[in-house]
Amino acid sequence: MKTLPEIYDRFASTYDKNRGIFDMTDVLNEFYCGLTVESGRLLDLGCGAGEPFAKFFIDRGWQVTGIDFSEKMLELANRWVPAMRTLCVDMRDAEFEPAGFDAITAVYSLFHVPRQAHAAMFERCLHWLRPDGKFLFTYATREYTGSDAFEGYKTFMGERLFYSHNRPDQLRRDLEDAGFLIESSCYRNIGAEIFLWVTAVKPHG
Repeated sequence: MKTLPEIYDRFASTYDKNRGIFDMTDVLNEFYCGLTVESGRLLDLGCGAGEPFAKFFIDRGWQVTGIDFSEKMLELANRWVPAMRTLCVDMRDAEFEPAGFDAITAVYSLFHVPRQAHAAMFERCLHWLRPDGKFLFTYATREYTGSDAFEGYKTFMGERLFYSHNRPDQLRRDLEDAGFLIESSCYRNIGAEIFLWVTAVKPHG
């Protein structure tokens, strides 16, 4: 069975013709308008080809660091969003200075990380954020996998991909235990796929 980086490398070859399927304009505008700074530093976890999130923020004067485990996706990112700094690394292995980012996004990426590692990932994100910084991510739930908690494979664009998630109540506990305040949590249907979109805030002190 192919690894996730290998599968996403394959996706890169057809990404261009499929890039308009998922319209995230409303998500981008809502998240951006809710930030406390107009221009700052964004960390995009699982940035893929750099669209739409990295490009949206760079177009508004932000410095963006994007990480992804797919070298081929990052080749597209370097071509389409050359102002973004890119690193080829698994998000679980990334290292950044504390309080170095005003915002972090993990769109359609966190659910590829085994759920046993989610709590630790939230702690790392809190460590990387400045006070009042916000973390936006997509989380899989029963609406997508058919199970309250899930770890296994589902077919996407003809490939079997690994997905993993906890129950929403466990997700909330993990975020709060890490030190986050949950600002919003809502289901969105984008591209005929329903996921939970969560925005969490790092409080002062």
